[in-house]
Amino acid sequence: MVCKLERATSKSLEAPVEELREYIRPQDAGADETSWRENRSKAWLWVAVTQVATVFTIAGTRGAKVIREMLGENYNRVLTSDRWTAYTWIKRRQLCWAHLRRDFQAMIDRENSGSEFGKSLLELSDQLFHWWHRVRDGTLARSSFQKYVGPLRHSLREQLERGAECSCKKTAGTCRKLLAQEPSLWTFVWIEGIEPTNNDAERVLRHAVLWRKSSGGTDSEAGSRFVERMLSVVATARQQNRNVLDLLTACCRARLDRSAAPSLLPAAAELAAA
Repeated sequence: MVCKLERATSKSLEAPVEELREYIRPQDAGADETSWRENRSKAWLWVAVTQVATVFTIAGTRGAKVIREMLGENYNRVLTSDRWTAYTWIKRRQLCWAHLRRDFQAMIDRENSGSEFGKSLLELSDQLFHWWHRVRDGTLARSSFQKYVGPLRHSLREQLERGAECSCKKTAGTCRKLLAQEPSLWTFVWIEGIEPTNNDAERVLRHAVLWRKSSGGTDSEAGSRFVERMLSVVATARQQNRNVLDLLTACCRARLDRSAAPSLLPAAAELAAA
């Protein structure tokens, strides 16, 4: 009976979630992925988060083809992400500084020849975030922030170049990789609306991780479609300050009435609130 209800609910959410999938493609987004289990096999749960919509996908791979399908082959907006190789095809990226700070701390914690570079890089990121928080608070103009970043960027690149030559292989490897992607560290400085971290995507994934831990994953492809659609609807409804239960009820009622399901697009949310 439970499985039957899940299938019916999943079918009710199919059209609204497909509409969301189309909506996110021309939007700036943040993306992330975490492990999943489907039919006792390794799978991956992906998420793409825009300002007012979130879409989840469960796939059998962590490869680039999943995020290509989610965003579209011709995606030309800014994607915020970590440094996972599946995202390297994106033309305009913002690398997550929260992840970078963890990398810098790891350099310090190894307590070897790379530690001094980790300390310098972490201090530079502290200064960057100090200015960024002032921009967000309205106490520092973005134009001033952009001027301040110039010398800091030069200093950070200098430290990365020195770190790439240090005797610690892990630190040197991280520095070389960051140098190769260095332009993607600064996208948020020049494009308004872009954040320096991928916290939004990581935050919505936490709910999915709790679901995975309590359920052990899904037993079938149909179960995975139910999970990704439910997660997408719940996350999007919360972003738009819409009542989750009311929205799910309306979708299920529409299927029973053979009428169009309510839209999850932002314009529909504004009409619902009016």
